[in-house]
Amino acid sequence: MRWRRKRNELDAEIEAHFRMAVAERVMRGEDEAAARRAVEREIGNVALVKDVAREAWGWVWLERLLQDVRYAVRQLRKSPAFAVTVIATLALGIAAPAAMFTVVDRVMLRPLPYRDAGRLVYINDASQRNEHDYRAGAPYLDLEEWRKWSRSFESIGFFVQANGRNFLEGKTVTEGVAFYKVSANLFGVLGTAPALGRDFRNDPDGFAKNADERSVVISDALWRSMFGGEPNVLGQSVKISGEPYVVVGVMPRGFSFPFDPETPEVWSLAQLGDTDNGRTDGTPLYTVLGRLNSGVRAAQGEAELTTLQKQIAVGYVDPEIRQERSGVWIGSYSGSLVEKDTKRALEMLLAASGVLWLIACVNVTNLLLARAMVRQREVAVRGALGAGRWRIMQQFMAEGLLLSGCGALIGIGLALIAVKLFAGGIKHHLPFPVAIAPDWRMIAGLLLLTVVSALVSSIWPAWMAAHAPIEPALKQGGLQAGNARGQHRMRGVLVVVEIALSLTLLVGCGLLLRTIYALRHVPLGFRTDRIIVANLHIPGYKFGGQNMTHSLYLPLLERAKHLPGVQSAGLMTEVPLGGTFNIHLELKMDASQSPNRKSWKVVSLLKAATPDLQQVFGFKMLAGRFFNQQDTPSSQPVFVVNRAFAREYSPDQQDLSKVIGMKLWHITEGKDAEIVGVLDDMRQSAVAEPSTPEIEASISQITPESGVYKTLEGIAMDLAVRTDRDPKVMIPELREVLRQADPALAGSNFTTMNQVVEDSFGSQRLAAHLLEIFGGSALLLCVAGLYGLLAYVVSQRTRELGVRLALGAQRGDLLWLVLRQASVMLVSGVVIGLGLALASGRVVRSYLYGVSARDGWTLGFVALTLMSIGLLAAYLPARRAAMVNPMEALRAE
Repeated sequence: MRWRRKRNELDAEIEAHFRMAVAERVMRGEDEAAARRAVEREIGNVALVKDVAREAWGWVWLERLLQDVRYAVRQLRKSPAFAVTVIATLALGIAAPAAMFTVVDRVMLRPLPYRDAGRLVYINDASQRNEHDYRAGAPYLDLEEWRKWSRSFESIGFFVQANGRNFLEGKTVTEGVAFYKVSANLFGVLGTAPALGRDFRNDPDGFAKNADERSVVISDALWRSMFGGEPNVLGQSVKISGEPYVVVGVMPRGFSFPFDPETPEVWSLAQLGDTDNGRTDGTPLYTVLGRLNSGVRAAQGEAELTTLQKQIAVGYVDPEIRQERSGVWIGSYSGSLVEKDTKRALEMLLAASGVLWLIACVNVTNLLLARAMVRQREVAVRGALGAGRWRIMQQFMAEGLLLSGCGALIGIGLALIAVKLFAGGIKHHLPFPVAIAPDWRMIAGLLLLTVVSALVSSIWPAWMAAHAPIEPALKQGGLQAGNARGQHRMRGVLVVVEIALSLTLLVGCGLLLRTIYALRHVPLGFRTDRIIVANLHIPGYKFGGQNMTHSLYLPLLERAKHLPGVQSAGLMTEVPLGGTFNIHLELKMDASQSPNRKSWKVVSLLKAATPDLQQVFGFKMLAGRFFNQQDTPSSQPVFVVNRAFAREYSPDQQDLSKVIGMKLWHITEGKDAEIVGVLDDMRQSAVAEPSTPEIEASISQITPESGVYKTLEGIAMDLAVRTDRDPKVMIPELREVLRQADPALAGSNFTTMNQVVEDSFGSQRLAAHLLEIFGGSALLLCVAGLYGLLAYVVSQRTRELGVRLALGAQRGDLLWLVLRQASVMLVSGVVIGLGLALASGRVVRSYLYGVSARDGWTLGFVALTLMSIGLLAAYLPARRAAMVNPMEALRAE
C-alpha cells in the first residue's frame, strides 16, 4: 500500500541521516560507539520524530486510529471477562432504545406516501376540536364556499367511507375492501396519480356525473392480490357489494388513503344528492382534506376559515347546529393517524429506554474507570516515552468505540427479536404494523447511538487516564496513591446515579403494574369466562330486500346453539369492550316525555341484542326485564337501558326504576318504544372509563322498515357463545357454521371474552410490559455496578484489610466496613431516585387507574426491594473481605 511504502521510505531516510551523522563524527576522530551514543542523544526519541514527520502527510490520523484499534483488540483479548461484561451491558442498553426507535419511527416519524405530506390538514367544525381524528366533517355547501373564497389553501378535497363492510367480487375471488367515495381532485390534493390508467375526470364540483359515476380506482395491493398484477385490469367490470363498477386506474405501490397499508382499498367518485343542497340535521357530512399553500401555517388557514365560517353559519336554520358550525379548526393529517394516548405511551417508553441506555453507559463508564486505574502504570510508561495526552485519550476512546460497536451489533439483533416478539402484543394499539426489517433510519440512529455511547462511556476514563500524574504511577505501589481515593469516590457517585435512575424506572413499572392489577379487579358488570366471540364480517348487500333477522341471524344462532358443548349463544351489534362498532343516538324530546323538563335531548349509545345474550354474559337487571321470545315485530316495541341512562334521564332521580314505562322514539317509524328494563352498568369501551347512557333494542323487532336497519344489521354483529369446550376445538366448528350460513362469514375474527378484556387495557398493558423489561434490566445493571465497584475496592484494599486483622480487628468489623460503604451508596441513590420518581410522576399519571402517582406503598416497596437486593449484592464482596488471610494479604503487592 502507498502509505506503507511512504512509511518505509521515512524509516530509510531517518536511518540514512543517523549513519551520516555517525560517519561525520568518526571522521572528526571520535570513537564509533561514542559517536553513536552522541547522535542518539541529539536525535532523541526516534519514534516521536517519525510521528512528527508523518503528521505533515495529513492522513496520519487514520494510521493512528488503525493502530489504536489493533491495540484495543489485543488488550480485550487479554481481558475477555471484562470485554464480555462491557459488550453485554452496552448491548442491553442499546437494544432497548433501538427497538423503541423502530416503533416510534414507523408510527410517528416515517414520512407518508404523499407529496409534502406536512401541508395536508383536516378541516373540521369547532365542536370537534378535542377529537384526535376527522369524524365530524362538513356539508358540501360549506366546503364549496371554502374552496371559493379561501386563499390559504392550494386545494381542498373531500371523501366519505361507504357504509358497512364492502366486498369486491372478481371473476373468481371475493375480498373485503375499504371503499371510499371521493372528490375528483382528491388525488391531486394528495399530490399523486395512478401508476396505471387514470384518475377521475376533473369535474369542477368534484361529484360523479355520467361516465365516472361507476368508475373505480383500486390500490396496488388489491390489484396484485385479486388480479395478479395484470395490466389488462383496466376496463374490467367488478362488483362492490353487489353494485357494478369499471376499473379505470391502479394507484402506485405503497400508496394508501386514508393511510392503512394493510387494508385493500377502492376509490370511486362521490355522488351529489338532493340532501346536499341544504344545511340541516339530515345533510350528509364529508371529511374535508386540504393542502395548505407553501409557507402558510395551519393557524393562518384556521383563522381565515373561521372568519368565513361565521358568515356561512348564518345559513343554518337550527340555532344549535348554527352554534356548532360557527367555527372551524384545522388538524394535521399525519397527526390524526395515531391516538394521543398511543403517542404519549410511545414517547414515555422511548424516554424510559433512554434512561436504560444512560444506566448502561454509566455502568460501562464505571468499568472503564476501574480498568483505567489498573492500567495507570501502562499509561505512565507511554507518557514517559513521549505520548501526548490527546494520543492517550484517543487510544482509550478507540477502545470504547470498539466495545460500543460490538455491543451495537448484538443490540440490533436483540432489538429486532424484541420487536418481533412484541409485534403481536402492540398491533392492537398501533394504527399500522411495525416492520421488523431495519431501514436506513434505524441504521443511522444505531450508528449515532453507538458513537454517542462510546463517547459518553469513554471520555471521562480517557480524560482521567491522560491527566493522571506519571511519576507516582511509575513508583512501586503507585496504584495505592492518593488520587485512587478520588477515583473511588467518583465511581461511587456513578453507582449512586445508577441506583437513582433504576429506582425511577422501577417506580414507574410498579405504578403501572398496580394499575393493571386494579383494572383486573374492576367489576365489569358481566361474566367473561368460557365465552367465545366472533366479530362477523356481514355481507349486507347479499340480503337486499330480505329481513336479515330471519334469513341470516336467527338461523345462524340456532345452528350455533346446537353445536356440542354450547350452553348458550346470543347476538349483539358490539359486545362490551369490543371496540369494533358503535352507534351514537341523539333524540330531541319534549315535555310530554318528562314533565320536569321543557325540552331535552337524549344522547346515548344504541345497540341491538337477542334475548339469549343475558344467559351468555350474566347481565344483572336493576329493574324490569330483559328481552324475551314474546318481543316480536308485531308486539309493542321495547327498549332496555342501563343504569347510566336511568340516572341521566329518569323522571325521578331518586328512584331509577321510574324510567320503566317511559316512551322513546323507536327505530321503526311511527312507533314509540317502551322502556321495559334497566341493566346494571357495564364497562362499555374501556375498563378504566365509567359507563355512559346506553339503549338496547331487540334484534327480533328490527325490520327493513326500521330507520337504522342497515346500520344495525348490515354492518356489524358479534356472535357470543358460552361453551364448556376448549376454544381451540370450538372455533373451527363455529367457523364452519358461519361458512354454511354465508361463505363471506368464514373470514370472521374469533377471540375469547377474556382476551377482549385484556385488549381493552390498551396502552397501560403495553407500557407495563415494556417497563417490566426496562426496570428489570436497570435493576440488573445497577446491582452489577454495585457489586463490581465493591469487589474492586476489596481487591485494592487487600493489604489494608490484612493489616487491620493483624492489629486485632474482628472479621465482623471488616464485613460491616464494606456493607457500610454499600449502604451509603444505596441510601443516597434511593433518596435521589425517590425525588426523581416524584418529579416524573406526571409522565405516567395519565396511564394510572386506582393508584396515585405518589403512591407511598409503591415507592416504599420499590425502595425496600432495591435496598435489599443491593445489600445482597454487596454481601458477597463484604464476605470476601472478611475472609482475607492476614499473612497472604501482608505479602500482597
